[in-house]
Amino acid sequence: MKKALIVIDLQNDYFCGGNMELVNTKLALDNANILIKFARNKNYKIYFIQHFSTKKGATFFVPNTDGIKLHKDLDTKDDLIIKKNYPNSFRDTILQAELQKEQIEDLIICGAMTHMCIDTTVRAGFDLGYNITLIEDACASKDLEFQNYTIKSKDVHYGFISALGSVFCKIAITKEIVDI
Repeated sequence: MKKALIVIDLQNDYFCGGNMELVNTKLALDNANILIKFARNKNYKIYFIQHFSTKKGATFFVPNTDGIKLHKDLDTKDDLIIKKNYPNSFRDTILQAELQKEQIEDLIICGAMTHMCIDTTVRAGFDLGYNITLIEDACASKDLEFQNYTIKSKDVHYGFISALGSVFCKIAITKEIVDI
């Protein structure tokens, strides 16, 4: 079975000083780069997903801003960068066609945000029949607010990871993947 690594939305707005700063983006970036190096050594296809907001009044991932750029330390080389406008990396993008063209069945996914684009992409990939491994220590999230209650980023992250891992994917950490 052919494998691919999908790195989602590791863009400037999610890092320190960005318009939607997340918790642990530096760790997610560092681990994503380890996974990228591993994937290149194994000759896996690598796809970078880059979000462009089209929502009126958007405050992050706004086109023609520095925040929309993939982080400068992300090791993209000549790999394919797929632009998207929705949390689901498959929706109205070329991702599915690229995976089918390469006859890829297994996906390794990492990036941001755990509770949004990672969640919807993993669920969509599952629905499309892919075998997915989600790398939890190469993902980042943030605190959320609900009814005047703050849900800490760690709880958001682990809540979504545990839900996804119960049905939609296998959960692993970077070291487990690169030590295979």
